[in-house]
Amino acid sequence: MKEDFTVVKELTLSSDYQSLIEVESLVNSVCDEFGIQTDVFGNILIAVSEAVNNAIQHGNKDNQEAKVFLQVGTAPNHFYIQVKDEGAGFSFEDLPDPTAPENLLKDSGRGVFLMRNLADEVEFLHSGNTVNLYFNK
Repeated sequence: MKEDFTVVKELTLSSDYQSLIEVESLVNSVCDEFGIQTDVFGNILIAVSEAVNNAIQHGNKDNQEAKVFLQVGTAPNHFYIQVKDEGAGFSFEDLPDPTAPENLLKDSGRGVFLMRNLADEVEFLHSGNTVNLYFNK
């Protein structure tokens, strides 16, 4: 799905869970601007919120001085929302399956799984500290 995208919005957040309010506002404005149906809004919001939560918790290690950067790009039939943290990244190829019986009762480990199931495509860059979530318009 890699196309020529035009960046239309950028947002910088502190690594504070209160910043998720701004994420919801961003997703709402993007969905309005691109004419995304309301039944898809929830999927986009959950996927982006999971990416931001992971950036705050795992990437920036809850350091409120560290930033989370969001970028929205658009192409004729698709758009992406990029979430980037200031952390060192992670090994996104070797994640445990959250649907495996031994993982079902764990408190964490579902973020990337949710992103991959709610976005049309997920792309990790820069050692995993950047994720692009692609969605069809």
